[in-house]
Amino acid sequence: MIRTNLFQETNVHRIVDHAGCFSVLEYDRDISVTPESAASAYFAAQMNVKKRQVIAQLDGGGVILQAGAMQMMVGQVNAVTNVKGAGDLMKKFIGSKVTGETAIKPRYVGNGVLVLEPTYRYILFEDLSNWNGGMVIEDGLFLACEDTVEMRVSSRKSMSSAVLGGEGFFNSALSGTGVAVLESPVPADELIVVDLENDVLKIDGNMAIAWSESLNFTVERTTNTLVGSAASGEGLVNVYRGTGRVLVAPVMRNFGISIPKSGT
Repeated sequence: MIRTNLFQETNVHRIVDHAGCFSVLEYDRDISVTPESAASAYFAAQMNVKKRQVIAQLDGGGVILQAGAMQMMVGQVNAVTNVKGAGDLMKKFIGSKVTGETAIKPRYVGNGVLVLEPTYRYILFEDLSNWNGGMVIEDGLFLACEDTVEMRVSSRKSMSSAVLGGEGFFNSALSGTGVAVLESPVPADELIVVDLENDVLKIDGNMAIAWSESLNFTVERTTNTLVGSAASGEGLVNVYRGTGRVLVAPVMRNFGISIPKSGT
């Protein structure tokens, strides 16, 4: 028998969110500091810069993690490579080269508790049932998912979106059923969620961090003419058409806001 205080609220940490088999353990304040770093740690906590750990409770099921994300396995939990053969290994290797993700993502199965490495990034739980069949994510966002979720490479449907959209030629796509865990640089409270139903969303820049794979993504001029686009000062915009969902980070890619110039 194993007992742990992971799920018990203490003076330092508490469970703040959960979905599917996953929970988020958040450290309200960092007390493992030195006298020199105490002030920085205090003000960091006030601005929601906190350590967070994802915990997966396994009851005969399984989860898939980003390589190197596991910290502890408590109970009868085992790791497998999640590679079905030489062909599958080659497919995963090629996918890793075009998306920047790791080729092998280990799968953990059994009965027990799986604890992931702490992170200062923000944790998003996304149920794929809300994404109209599947979601495309920015590189580096994937942290974990239930093993009922399929991860593959999604390519651009048009040259304009790949060359001019700032998103690259390929991204990771998640489909199937279950919960995906994303490691976001922007907290959920700041994200703008846009649900489209046979409609259109236009964004000035690559501010979207995830969108439904069912949406048609193109890059277009803001007006019908080059002169009009130049006069408006906007130029090209990323356009998402159809039915689905888009997550927009208002400052992540706006370096003029998120990284102000010194002296301003």
